[in-house]
Amino acid sequence: MQVNATEAKNRFGYYLAQAERELVHVMKNDRIAGVIVSPARFAEPEALEQKKRSITKRKREFNKTYKDWIVAQDELVKTVGVFGEELRPW
Repeated sequence: MQVNATEAKNRFGYYLAQAERELVHVMKNDRIAGVIVSPARFAEPEALEQKKRSITKRKREFNKTYKDWIVAQDELVKTVGVFGEELRPW
């Protein structure tokens, strides 16, 4: 939904309610000057960022905890190779 800035100012409560259903683009001089969003939609990028940080943190903890095992597996692959490497489906 697009509204001009004056209309948004005069009917702010109405457009806050509309923001629960859809983004409200506030136009000024034929360009988007702002966007009214619901708190839930506003929180979505923050939640995704938090999840991304959580995955990065868990990966770091895994690498730290199993560092010796990872090194051993890397050495095994270097000396023996990957199991089933010679098997091809064609």
